[in-house]
Amino acid sequence: MPGGESRAVRVGRSRLAISGLLALLILLSGFLLPEDLRIPVEGATPADWNHATFWYAPWGRSGVHKGIDIFADAGRAVRAATGGIVLYRGTLGMGGRVVIVLGPKWRLHYYAHLGGFDAAAGRFVSRGTVLGTVGTSGNAAGKAPHLHYAILSLVPHPWRWDGAPQGWKKIFYLDPSRRLLEAGAAP
Repeated sequence: MPGGESRAVRVGRSRLAISGLLALLILLSGFLLPEDLRIPVEGATPADWNHATFWYAPWGRSGVHKGIDIFADAGRAVRAATGGIVLYRGTLGMGGRVVIVLGPKWRLHYYAHLGGFDAAAGRFVSRGTVLGTVGTSGNAAGKAPHLHYAILSLVPHPWRWDGAPQGWKKIFYLDPSRRLLEAGAAP
């Protein structure tokens, strides 16, 4: 077709536009889903963690504590703080046995130092689903049993960057203690 587009080019552009629109709808839907947080350790209350340990430094090899430690007896159930998709279940160095759940608002919920697993990667879990048990795996070996719980946003919050140690990472990490208290989260 002299001076015009071929049918194949028009079809290709239409498919690209539809794919872009679908990707945008998927992205936006992640923000529309309610987070509805709960305390992730069965029977735990806000008295079971130190509210001042988020972004506490110095903190061992990681330098800064980017979550909270919820203390409980070994073997107590760890439940999904919110619904989502289990992206990872396995062992990661300092975290030991961990489960990572992609939840609403494009946030990763990181559960570490587990004693055992119940969730499988690729599985959808609803709020309250048992993911595993409180333990002492990873760098928690020899310490009091607890769950290290962190929330990472895949969408950066650049206004949170500050002069704290590793302060640039605050654009991705949210304070789980504050988020649970604001949500009025119950066990």
